[in-house]
Amino acid sequence: MTIDLGRGLVLRNPVMTASGTFGYGEEYTDFVDLAQLGGIIVKGTTLHPREGNPYPRMAETPSGMLNCVGLQNKGVPYFIDNIYPRIKDFDTNVLLNLSGSCLDDYVKGAEMVDALDRIPAIELNVSCPNVKQGGMAFGVTTAGISQVVSEVRKVYHKHLMVKLSPNVTNIAEIALAAEASGADSVSLINTLMGMAIDAERRKPKLSVITGGLSGACLKPVALRMVWQVAKAVKIPVVGLGGISNATDAVEFMLAGASAIEIGTANFIDPAVSVKVAKGMEEYCERYGFVNVADLKGLINEQ
Repeated sequence: MTIDLGRGLVLRNPVMTASGTFGYGEEYTDFVDLAQLGGIIVKGTTLHPREGNPYPRMAETPSGMLNCVGLQNKGVPYFIDNIYPRIKDFDTNVLLNLSGSCLDDYVKGAEMVDALDRIPAIELNVSCPNVKQGGMAFGVTTAGISQVVSEVRKVYHKHLMVKLSPNVTNIAEIALAAEASGADSVSLINTLMGMAIDAERRKPKLSVITGGLSGACLKPVALRMVWQVAKAVKIPVVGLGGISNATDAVEFMLAGASAIEIGTANFIDPAVSVKVAKGMEEYCERYGFVNVADLKGLINEQ
């Protein structure tokens, strides 16, 4: 079940938990043996503390949910001093999801995290708005993603995973730009932009009107984008978006993913990640696959 994503990031199985849905891992230890997972990706962290958006910032939608939490966190220095000592000895890979509002934030944050021995990788969230460029997200243009990935690559020496936004015209072009700029892997998809309205009150359900859509409803879009990106790049692809069970996870592997992340489903069943890992192993046994990596890109397109 082992997956090697390169540059020192080896997973005991292909299942990781997605940023923002699993806290710092501590919150789930009553439900999940973290040692049974390939890795956990802790909640989005920025260089400086962020209060996030006003409430309400979550809304249920058919087969999914919207959120506009706004990356509420206490900053990289707080993480290093207070969170890291508590989670560094988890018997699994602990990845940090790093976000920023300007290029300097990404670079300084990555440089600080690079010094943490027990964090083998960062997942670079390029879906954040670049405040110096009118609020456009870094990851929606090839120039934007090339700039942030190449600058972070100069100071970060471990595995650099780049999380791609689906809110683009050509996801493969964006992935190729990340690869050319030094990414070791790409993860996709991040949330789709959406909104919800309370018809009785005639008001948006979220405080800032729009938010990120996640959950089972995302799966067909995510699967299609993973397939497109896996055909375009040579680096590993980590698939996420609507994965709720082992069959979903296997489908992402068949589409070309080397590993997967489980997000919103953690809110429904806190132990879903372990169940998915076990189910993937059973699938391999059932069909005679010696290595789970053999599933990668095995879809028969004829």
